[in-house]
Amino acid sequence: MDVPEAPVFPVLKDKVAIITGGAQGMGQATASVFLKAGAQVVIADIKPEGAEVVAQLAELGPVRFVPTDISNSDDVQNLIAETVRIFGRLDVAINNAALTPDKTSLVDFDEHYWRRVLDVNLTGTALCCKYEMQQMKKQGTPGSIVNIASINAYMPQPNMPAYTAAKHALLGLTKHAATEGGPSGIRVNAIAPGAIFSEMSAKALEIMGRSHDEFAPKVSSLHRFGQPHEVAQGSLWLASEASSYVNGICLPIDGGFLSKW
Repeated sequence: MDVPEAPVFPVLKDKVAIITGGAQGMGQATASVFLKAGAQVVIADIKPEGAEVVAQLAELGPVRFVPTDISNSDDVQNLIAETVRIFGRLDVAINNAALTPDKTSLVDFDEHYWRRVLDVNLTGTALCCKYEMQQMKKQGTPGSIVNIASINAYMPQPNMPAYTAAKHALLGLTKHAATEGGPSGIRVNAIAPGAIFSEMSAKALEIMGRSHDEFAPKVSSLHRFGQPHEVAQGSLWLASEASSYVNGICLPIDGGFLSKW
């Protein structure tokens, strides 16, 4: 089901935003929405396709690509430094980059992939928070950080032990960061997306031999998958001054899935 994009107003005018994992899916949609909202955007991704995405989005506003592996501290520090070099500051960060879920039960989990998932999805996000908050504190200005979690942080799904563990821990990281950042005017929140339509979800449905209409009622009380731009709108609200008294929360964007829990 195609859902029209909501209107976007210039609520991030002159703000500088980093979006990790911005080369596809929710990250790319967030970059598009933020540019429409007036932000200057840096897309960070381990995938070289980020350069192509920047070329596609350039007509919407100032946007750059910085290749980044968020599990590497030097890469994250370089990302912050390049952002400041190009745009002069950092006001907003959407920590969206993550590895795809593992696909085995806990008793059979791949130990190498477990470490990699934790390195990226948890430690990588922590590194982003660390250096983003350092820069915001150095500037002495308010800021907003949004960590992209998952409904797995509340309701574990089958055969995803590493992914579920990382997303649970991400909520704790977000709350801790909020307590540290709050006194400096740095708000840190999270979003827990539910089933969001993407190339990955379409492929999964194909593998399962299920149609969208057949499977959608199981993942949403709206009987449809979410769209990446709907998650982007949540990030936009948390990034903007419209949510100026919101700190340390996790906003589910899941079509009512968790209401069944």
